[in-house]
Amino acid sequence: MIPRYSRPEMGRIFSDQNRFDQWLAVELAASDALAETGEVPREAAAALRAHASFSHTPADVERIHAIERQVKHDVIAFTTAVSEKLASAGQASASRWLHYGLTSNDVVDTAQALLLKQASGLLLEGARALLVSLERRAWEFKDTPQIGRTHGIHAEPITFGLKLALWFDELRRNIRRLEDASEDLRVGKISGAVGTFGHIGPEAEEKICARLGLKPAAISSQVISRDRHAAWVAALGLLTATLEKIALEIRHLQRTEVREAEEPFSEGQKGSSAMPHKRNPVVCEQICGLARVVRANVQAAFENVALWHERDISHSSVERVILPDSAILTDYLLAKTRWLIDGMRVYPERMRRNLESTRGLIFSGQLLLDLAAAGMLREEAYRVVQAHAMRAWETEGNFQAAVEADSLILSFLSLEKIRQAFSVERQLANVDRVFARVFKKQ
Repeated sequence: MIPRYSRPEMGRIFSDQNRFDQWLAVELAASDALAETGEVPREAAAALRAHASFSHTPADVERIHAIERQVKHDVIAFTTAVSEKLASAGQASASRWLHYGLTSNDVVDTAQALLLKQASGLLLEGARALLVSLERRAWEFKDTPQIGRTHGIHAEPITFGLKLALWFDELRRNIRRLEDASEDLRVGKISGAVGTFGHIGPEAEEKICARLGLKPAAISSQVISRDRHAAWVAALGLLTATLEKIALEIRHLQRTEVREAEEPFSEGQKGSSAMPHKRNPVVCEQICGLARVVRANVQAAFENVALWHERDISHSSVERVILPDSAILTDYLLAKTRWLIDGMRVYPERMRRNLESTRGLIFSGQLLLDLAAAGMLREEAYRVVQAHAMRAWETEGNFQAAVEADSLILSFLSLEKIRQAFSVERQLANVDRVFARVFKKQ
């Protein structure tokens, strides 16, 4: 991922240095575990742990890349560089026991589980922080009336807090999905070239994985099954889809003719090179755009599930792109969305003016119900109410005033009952109960 969208901590996780560090962690866990079972000399395992460190300077990382350019195999380049380190420390004989009994993907897949565990921790931390922000602002605007829109058209009253509570509830589900997918990925495999434990046994795999904080996969081929990775990327796709949903709504609310809410606009910021008055929803648009990239990666992750026989490498090149890019972008989008929610400017008075702008039209549904409850046939009530509504819509007239002057309606409803049908408070009487449902202790 380009630096523009990479936050330092997540970028570090997917750096070459950290990747090689995790490879080394697997190698050392393997030699330590095999020393316990007597398959590797204890002094060799101790020498490996004491002298095999290699990736803490740019020169060490570059040495691995230089070897890879010659041998065209990244794991061989890695083990060769480690062996050189051991030789320079006078421990060349210990290198016989490096990578003992392992195949490349025993190291790569198990280390990748460690990388994705680190990434998942950061992503869940960011998502939970956003959840706190959404809850805080939902309560802030719990009782702030706003017009609800369906098909982009005024429908019935809601509160702005309900909109935020809906986003909170959706994000909470996304967090659970990511937690589940992350746990499914917390597995290693040390089962050999085709998954049969041909060179070391399952007991060693269990010891190695335990040392790394992983679970052994119940069964694997040469690789861990990629349905696990697909589910993880899909969880990120859903999470960023929710972030896009939030940003898209705020973009709509920031339109000049709506202007009910807007993203922060900082001191000294400029919105247009040509029009000094512009305050564009650029961060919202960025969130919407980058979420598409994460969703596109989901398709590639699903394509990685089906491999030839016990393994090919068609998935490998894809994962070098989609796993870090999806994690880095999701981390970035979570931070941007939290910034958006924390600093969002909200205009309750404009919300009220927009709600009242159709002069009562938004209460046509309640009036219809009240007339039916008072004895008018529903089809007749619909015809009468719609006739007034369409006339008010086309002439920008006062719907409530026209209804209050209709003798047929007055024969079923008193003036007081009619005015009750046009009550915002009546429409929003259950907001507290909705909030109690959403924010009850889980």
